[in-house]
Amino acid sequence: MGYRTTLGWSLITSGIVTLLLAVLPGSSLFWGILLLVVGIAVFFVRR
Repeated sequence: MGYRTTLGWSLITSGIVTLLLAVLPGSSLFWGILLLVVGIAVFFVRR
């Protein structure tokens, strides 16, 4: 159950991120790093 939920959220997040990168102005690298940092922060907060 946990694995399936995590996989689902990963796919949903990937889709949202892809849409955001297409819409947001500026460097994709900047947004990629920002989202990576946010993702890591969320991961550690949930633990």
